[in-house]
Amino acid sequence: MAVTKVYIVYYSMYGHVDTMAREVHRGATSVEGVEATLWRVPEMLSDLILEKLKAPPKPNDVPDIRPEQLVEADGLIFGFPSRFGMMPSQLKAFFDATSGLWASQELAGKPAGIFWSTGFYGGGQELSALTAITQLAHHGMLFVSLGYTFGRGMFEMDEVKGGSAYGAGTFAGDGSRQPTELELQQAFYQGKYLAEVTKKLKS
Repeated sequence: MAVTKVYIVYYSMYGHVDTMAREVHRGATSVEGVEATLWRVPEMLSDLILEKLKAPPKPNDVPDIRPEQLVEADGLIFGFPSRFGMMPSQLKAFFDATSGLWASQELAGKPAGIFWSTGFYGGGQELSALTAITQLAHHGMLFVSLGYTFGRGMFEMDEVKGGSAYGAGTFAGDGSRQPTELELQQAFYQGKYLAEVTKKLKS
């Protein structure tokens, strides 16, 4: 049986998206016949700036990805922290560097999902997803939303929970808040769900 490749491509400054990405990865690898790989979008800021921003060191077990490597994947999931309701400049610069892939439409037809982290409720839990979809659309990728397939977890009202029908999400607050168990469960589910869709489309 041919292996289905899913790439989880993300940028994380303070670690919240990294935590979510690893859970998305766990979910994707739980699907038989799926090989999931974590990839990091290259950093644009200098070490001095990152130090002033009090950003922790990046984990050394996730390699940087080049735009042309996206073609190798059968399915893609992009993760990012929100900046004023949009993806950060690091991920936008990465997408800007995919113009060659856009010209050849080599990513057209590939299923793709998104997950994110925002500071607070007004930080773009849905807007960040909506503005990111434009990148997928121009490449002809097939946006795979979660809808309400996550079930009861989508209707949680007793605790703070990120995410929406567009994908998994978390709140970072002032930076001290970490993804909750429910948010991690949704991230795991998204990885599994997109992997299953990707595998089905490939076959």
